[in-house]
Amino acid sequence: MPAHAIVSAEEWLAARRALLAKEKELTRLHDRVAAERRGLPWVKVAKDYRFEGPQGQETLADLFAGRSQLIVKHFMFGPGWQEGCVGCSFSADHIDAALVHLEHHDVSLVAVSRAPYAEIAPFHRRMGWRFKWVSSHGSDFNYDFHVSATPEDITRRRMVMNFEERDSFMEEVSGLSVFIRDAAGGIYHTYSTFARGEEPVDTAYALLDMTPKGRNETGPGHNLTDWVRHHDRYEAQGRVDETGRFRGED
Repeated sequence: MPAHAIVSAEEWLAARRALLAKEKELTRLHDRVAAERRGLPWVKVAKDYRFEGPQGQETLADLFAGRSQLIVKHFMFGPGWQEGCVGCSFSADHIDAALVHLEHHDVSLVAVSRAPYAEIAPFHRRMGWRFKWVSSHGSDFNYDFHVSATPEDITRRRMVMNFEERDSFMEEVSGLSVFIRDAAGGIYHTYSTFARGEEPVDTAYALLDMTPKGRNETGPGHNLTDWVRHHDRYEAQGRVDETGRFRGED
């Protein structure tokens, strides 16, 4: 831990007030960016995407559950996986806590993964989350929103990630996409975010950023793979690999 100056209460207050001015500047910038985000143009969703969930087959319109706005959590869970990505699970713990508030403010939230629903359901039950989780298996949804690598992408080891094509070894990518439905039933894609753009969801990070040691991610990944685990796995021996999947010790 780096050495810190030990000062009087008066000196601390002066330093804190100086930092507060920067924090307020950042807050005002955040508000301006949020307004620009809301002002982005929309794209009409033309495809008839189909999903499989606990109620059987559903359309994208069904996922709105009568509300006008929908947030999709692109959850990294590919076909044949035994459990979901650790980082996505970390975000899901935070999202689940907000669910009741979102639903009472005209927003539905649904997780979507490419694995078949029969593979998703046991992990969903294990984690105890309340949000709806459906499978896009067999549809173009994950490919169109650039959160799953196509067979061609895997062969080329390149895919579109965070709005640009780049070298990639990833099979699945996490993200958030937002949609709105108008009174006539038209559905529009309004926003998507990936990589560190998802961090505002993870309120544990906001709290850690207030502590003296901060995120303290000093392991080989220098990110959450150094320490985050599924919430029922913190006592288990193992590691999280570069694709976000937990690997237990042999």
